[in-house]
Parts: sequence; C-alpha cells; structure tokens
Amino acid sequence: MNRRAAAGGLGLGLGAGFNISTVGPAADVLASEYGVRLGVIGFLTTALFATHLAAQLPGGRLIDRHGARTMGMLGLAVIIVGNALALTTGSLAVGITGRLVTGLGTGVGFVAGSDYVRAKLGTPTAQGLYGGFSVGGAGLAIALVPLAALAVDWRAPYVAGLVMAAVFLVVLWTAPPDELHAGLRRGSPWAMLRDRRLYPLAVIHTASFGFSVILGIWTVSLFEHDGYRSEVGGVIGALTLLGGLVTRPLGGRMMERWPQRTPLYVELSMLAAAAGTVLLLLDVPIAVRVLGAAVLGLAAGVPFAYAFTRAQQLRRDAPALATGFVNSCATLAILIGAPLLGFTFALPGEGAIGFAVVAALWAAAALALRGERTADAVAETAQLG
Repeated sequence: MNRRAAAGGLGLGLGAGFNISTVGPAADVLASEYGVRLGVIGFLTTALFATHLAAQLPGGRLIDRHGARTMGMLGLAVIIVGNALALTTGSLAVGITGRLVTGLGTGVGFVAGSDYVRAKLGTPTAQGLYGGFSVGGAGLAIALVPLAALAVDWRAPYVAGLVMAAVFLVVLWTAPPDELHAGLRRGSPWAMLRDRRLYPLAVIHTASFGFSVILGIWTVSLFEHDGYRSEVGGVIGALTLLGGLVTRPLGGRMMERWPQRTPLYVELSMLAAAAGTVLLLLDVPIAVRVLGAAVLGLAAGVPFAYAFTRAQQLRRDAPALATGFVNSCATLAILIGAPLLGFTFALPGEGAIGFAVVAALWAAAALALRGERTADAVAETAQLG
C-alpha cells in the first residue's frame, strides 16, 4: 500500500467527516450566543447538508474528469473558507452562510476521497477503511468540540473544523496524483437516476451513514436533557460514529471473502443498529446506554463498503458520479432529518421520540436489501468482485 496515497485519501475523508458534525456537540452554547431556541441550531446542519447535497453529482462528474486529488484539495480549501467566515461574528445568519460554504467543500471532498482510494488502493477493504476514517472524523468532532468550547466558547465548531481541514490539505498535497482515464467521462447525473440497480444501495447507505450522523449530532443534547454534562454526552455520542472505524473496513474485508453472504450480514447489521438506538434512548442505567451507542456505531459501519464498492463496480464508466448519487441520498435524509429530530426535544421525552422514529426507520431500511439478496444479484456481486 502506498503510504502517502493512503494518508492523503484517508485524511481527506477524516477532514470532511469531521466538519459534518462539529455543530451538534456545541448546540447549546451556539443557541445561547445566537439567541435562538435549541431546535433552530439544527438549521446549521441543514445549511451544510443543503450544499453538500447540491455538490454531490456535479462534484462526482468533475472528479471523474479532473481527478480526485485535485478536487479533494479544492474541497478542503473551501471548507477552510467556510469556517473562517463563520468565525467572523456571533450571528446566526453569518453562521448559516459559513456552513453553506463549508457544505460545498465537504460534498466534493467526501466523494473525492472515496474515488481517490478506489483509484490508488483499489479494494473493498480500502474503501471500508476510508469509510471508517470519514465517519471516525465525525465521531471525533462530537468528542472534541465540547472540550474545545471550554476554551473558545461558541467558536469551537469553526476553529476545530478549520484546523482539521488545513492539516489534511497539507497531507493531501504531498500525496501522489491519481491517473485520469478517458473512459471515465461518459457518465451523467441522469444516467445515475435511471439506474435502478443503485437504489437499494442508496437506501442501505442512507441508513448506515445518514441515520448515524443524525443520531450522533443530537446525542449530546439527549444526554444533557437527561441531566448529564455535555462532555459525557460527547464521549457517548462519539461511539455512535467511531465504531465505524472498526466495522467499515471489516465490511470491506467481508465483501472480499464472502460475497454471497455479505448482503445478509449487511441486513443483520442494520437491525442491530436499530436495537442499539433503542438502548441509547431509554431511561436506563448509563452503562446500558453506552452499550447501545457502541452497538449502534459498530453495526452501522458494516454496510458502507458494500454500498460504495458495489455502486462503483456497477458504474465503471463513472465511479465517482455513482458514489455521489448513493451518498446524495444519505445527505438528503440528514438534510431533512437533523432539524426534525431537533424539534422533537420540545415534545414529551425531550428527543426520545425522535430517536425512536429513527430506530424504526433503520429496521425498515433493512428490507431494502431483500432485492439485493436475489440469486442474480448475489451472483453479480461475486462476479464483479
């Protein structure tokens, strides 16, 4: 494995993933600074994912044409600009504007990182490792931002996000470029929308990534409303995402060794994630809730490599565009779901109802994989692998 290539691709995923979830862990201090209700802070996440979503398909097409490393560096530079803008003043309008800019960078950067790993490392295990670093970055933000807020108050999400992007921009700049191939220029966004083979993969990734991020963003607030310190909630919330550091690469290795069994394992992992979510939200001893967060995070990581690798294999003419399509569906779920879950903190249970709905959706999403578990699909997966 080329170490510089691995550091560049994995660092790009970590830097983009970190910036996705910086706001949720500081929701209370941001609400105080901006003078708004807690639920309104969810729109800072909505702002990021609005442009993150908008950048997915055009970003994938640009990556297929101009290279993942080039577009990845551009994405990290845009993230730096967005965070710097949000730091200028303690205004909700400025914060939203900064997050809109940051979302353009995370949208392009995330897809670029996945395609760079495909081009330079080229295995499902490497793709899973990339997924682990990207979701691990989101989990790291949930753990670190509450600590940073002790020093820099409401600026913590933006300072942390800027520093992380700057560090990995330097790392990616020292990595080798990826090779361009003329055959990768034929794809179009409309072709992705018409390819029905990608839809089950989009649903799987929406559950694996989208639901994990939504829950991770609001776990700190859930525990604060239950009487725990934000630092405690940050550590527990980080488990909902950091588990993917282990199981996303494991899911890739599983796809290489047992392609025929992988769809079943992915389905079971989503059911386990639903069960972990239920344990997390219940008013039970904290040890049980920690166990729920750990189960959720570990189980949610399994489907990542399967969804991305299979999409790239099915659309070899435009692998980055296929990745962008699958990821855009998860992004849309976060865009809608993050503020909706935030507003359930005004309902009885103070957020527990929202967590319960996500758990039910997670279990329902497992049914989407049944179409993938046909004899033809399993045979095709084995052949493509």
